[in-house]
Amino acid sequence: MKSLIVDAYLEDEKASERAGALLGQAWLGAQSPALLLTLAGDLGAGKTCLMRGLLRGLGHHGAVRSPTYTLLESYPVAGNAAVHHLDFYRISGWDAAEQLGFSELLAARTLVAVEWPSQVESLERRADWVVLLEIQNVGRRLRLWAQSAVGLAAASGLALALKSK
Repeated sequence: MKSLIVDAYLEDEKASERAGALLGQAWLGAQSPALLLTLAGDLGAGKTCLMRGLLRGLGHHGAVRSPTYTLLESYPVAGNAAVHHLDFYRISGWDAAEQLGFSELLAARTLVAVEWPSQVESLERRADWVVLLEIQNVGRRLRLWAQSAVGLAAASGLALALKSK
C-alpha cells in the first residue's frame, strides 16, 4: 500500500518550515505509536529545513542541527514524545544502522526521520511516510506517500492542511 498524500510546491524556506510543522502536528495529533519517516532529495533540497519546521511544530525551541556529521540528533518534544533525526549518507547497510541503535529508536511515541534512506537496503519500503523533496525553480516540490496503516492514519487531513496554508 503506497498512497500519494501530498504533492505540494513550497515557494521558500518559510513554506518548507510550515510544511514540516504540519507533518509533526499530524503525527502527534494522530496519537500514533512510532512512525518511520524517510527523507530523500539531493543535497540542498531542504531536508533539514523541513525537519526544523517539524521540530518547531512539536514545541522544540532549541537549535536544530543537521545530523550530517553526528549521524543522529534526538529531540524531546511535546506530548512526552521524541524525534530522532538520522543521516545515513555516510553509512551503508543494516549493520551500520543497527550500530546506531536504529531498532531501539522505533519505540513508543517516537518519530524517526532518516535522510538518505537508500544507503540501507529496503529501509524506504519499511517507512510509514516517504518524503521526496526536489528543487524546482526557486522553491521545492514536496511529495509524501503513506505506506502503512499508521502512516495513513497520521496523514489524515494533511493534504488539505498543506493546501490551505
